This record gives sequence, structure tokens and C-alpha cells, in this order.
Amino acid sequence: MSRRFFGTDGIRGKVGVEPITPDFVLKLGWAAGRVLARHGSGSRTSNLVLIGKDTRISGYMFESALEAGLVAAGLDVSLLGPMPTPAVAYLTRTFRAAAGIVISASHNPFDDNGIKFFSSRGTKLPDAIEHEIEDELERPMQTRDSRGLGKVTRLGDAAGRYIEYCKGTFPADATLDGLKLVVDCAHGATYHVAPAVFEELGASVVALGVSPDGFNINRDAGSTSPRALSAAVLANGADMGIALDGDGDRLICVDHTGAVVDGDELLYIIAAEQQRVSGQCAGVVGTLMSNLGMEVALRELGIPFARAKVGDRYVLELMDEKGWRLGGESSGHIICRDVTTTGDGIVSALRVLAAMSARGESLHALRSRVTKFPQTMINVRMERQADLAGNGAVGAAVRAVEGELGERGRVLLRASGTEPVIRVMVEGRDAAEVERHARALADVVRSAAG
Repeated sequence: MSRRFFGTDGIRGKVGVEPITPDFVLKLGWAAGRVLARHGSGSRTSNLVLIGKDTRISGYMFESALEAGLVAAGLDVSLLGPMPTPAVAYLTRTFRAAAGIVISASHNPFDDNGIKFFSSRGTKLPDAIEHEIEDELERPMQTRDSRGLGKVTRLGDAAGRYIEYCKGTFPADATLDGLKLVVDCAHGATYHVAPAVFEELGASVVALGVSPDGFNINRDAGSTSPRALSAAVLANGADMGIALDGDGDRLICVDHTGAVVDGDELLYIIAAEQQRVSGQCAGVVGTLMSNLGMEVALRELGIPFARAKVGDRYVLELMDEKGWRLGGESSGHIICRDVTTTGDGIVSALRVLAAMSARGESLHALRSRVTKFPQTMINVRMERQADLAGNGAVGAAVRAVEGELGERGRVLLRASGTEPVIRVMVEGRDAAEVERHARALADVVRSAAG
């Protein structure tokens, strides 16, 4: 069944443009409240919804709209204030609430916003529930009578609870004493929790991006823009830099030389440490965009690897299907399923730091075990819808390149989910060869799609 509003990560868009408007979000709260009430167990907490948000100026407006809609449907609301997305997932689980809602557009600029839901288990809502909410949105909004309205409270110790949870995922016999870390919170939802986690575990912390004003979230900061972090690591003689995004579910790091360490390399470091400690990492899920160099490095350790479609929802689905506990994306969205139900930048950073502590090695040394393959991506704009899968010329060109690369590389053609382009990606050991193949394939695709 097609969905009108929900994407792979909730509902997202430009503030003031449908559906990211106060009137829509009001009705969304009501519709979600109606559906959640139908599926509730009748207990006190099954009537409770937690709401967290990042630091965008529009968050106040949408928080009020969601609150009003949920209360009108008869559900109770607990407001968490600015909190990372993984914190909302964790608190929803621990409170056994009906759902958790995050008001955030993640790594997007301040003038975007979005609404994402978590189930009572701290996972994304099932597709069937999202369909029910969309069906409910088609009905006229009806407010419960005064006796049936929900109540609203504020959870004052939400940040402290999450800080203690994060610290609890770090090995009890390990410490960050003697480490100097630069932590960039992107002026987002982790600004008041991330520095405290690392400081309380013993690190000396230089904090960046901890002065949100409603407009500066993700601006030249955080995981999507680590240049300032690299400079700060070098200027402060730090051991490592940690960059989170606006809602705290992504992690990109910087080693002591100022070099960026992306999600693929971090995922490898975490998997390799699991393999070393327990003797077995059951497997790792990446995406179609994960670098082939990581796959090769994992294979050398005897760790199985599988690729999901791009998007954390699909990574988690494949992890659950295979029974594996670790997965992630090149962007730094890493899921440590043994302790979390969603991507968590702070927890992922602690896993990397635990590996450094246990091995007595720097991040630079740990990431050197992965040799990333050169990758060339060309976006081919489509003037019309084209069936590239059934196009003989495209198929022949892809097979020819794959035959020439063999096990030394791979080819990926993928339609963008957000714009009318085909992404042509070629990856291999030789950069010049990769670029030559990518340009030739792009020409074939352009002819087929033009």
C-alpha cells in the first residue's frame, strides 16, 4: 500500500509547506492518538506518549500542536524538551509508553522539520500502524469530551536518565581517563548531554556546537560538516574528535591527525572489537552504498556482511531478519542492537572508545586496518521515467564493467528517492579506472533516460 505522508523516517519537509504545518501536525497528533488508543492494553502507561524535539525554532510550535492533538484524542503526554532521537526511543521503552514522538529533521537545516514515531519497544512504527494513522487523517477531527481528555506533564530528569543509560553501555572496567576529546554537538539535541557523558567517564572534553539558538542547528557543524572539528582536534592536541548530527543518531569521528573517519570505518572498528572479545561477530549489515573496502576487511576477519537498501529502517529490518546485532550506514547511522533499538551517536562513540581503550591503540591505528576503495558517483538527471532495468544497452554496459572489475570492484545504479536522478556509482581499487567506467556508464544511462 502506498503512503501519502510517511517516508522511511517519518514525515519531513520544509516548515510552513504541507504537510509540515501546525494545522496538519495538530491533526496528526489526534489521528495518531486515536490509533494508539485502539491498540493500547488499557494500562496507565499504554495511554502515555512521550514527545522530544531537537533545537529548531519551529520545534516549540509543533510540540504544542502535537500535544493538543494527542490530548484531544484522550492520550496523556509527557514532554521531554530537547532530547536526542535515541534518547526518546530509550525512554519510550523504559516507560512502556504507547509511543514516543520526535520533532526533528535530523541533519537537515533549521528551516526543515519532521515528525518521527517510535513504538512502545523503541523501534519504528510498523507499516500497518502508519497506514492506520494515514487513514484516520482522512476523517473529521473530533475532540473527546472534557472528562475524556488527556493530561500533560513534563519529565524533568529526562537528560539525567539518558546520560546514565549511555554510561551504562561502556565497559565497567574501562575508563576515558587521560583522553582529550573534542565533541561537536551541531547546536542540536545532544548539546546538554553528550559532553557530560564523556566527562563523567573521565575524558577531558572540548565542547563545540553547544549554543543552540533555534537557527544554527547543523550549520557548518556536526557530522555533515566536520571541518571545524578537524581543526579543533589539531588546535587542542586532542586524541579524537566526535561529531554528532542535530538529533544525535549519527556519528562521524576525526582521528588525532585531523582525518575524518566515516561510518563504514567506525562500523568495522566496532565489529572487529566484538570479534576479538567474544570470538564471534555474527554478521554486519551495511547498505548498497557501504564501501567495498569495509566488506573486504570484514571478510578477512571471517565476519559475514550483507547489504540493505539505503535507510536505517531497511538496515534494521535486515538485521532482525538475519538475527545480527550490528549494522549501519556510511553516514554514521550505526545500530548496536544489543543495547539500542535505533542509531545512537553517543553509544556508537563509546563503542569505538572502548575498542581504543581495550587495545591501547589510537583511532588512527584502528581505522588503518580498513583500506577504502575509490568510489565515483555521477548523478544523471531524468527528463522522463525510464525502465533502466529492462534496457538492453544499460544492462550490457553494466555487465561489461562488472566483468572487467571482477572481485576488485562493483557497480550500482540507483534511483534517488528525493529528486529525478539516477545515481551511477562505480567502486574499485584503481581510482582512474573507476572514474573512467563511471563516466562511460553515465553516458549510456543518459542516453537511455533522455
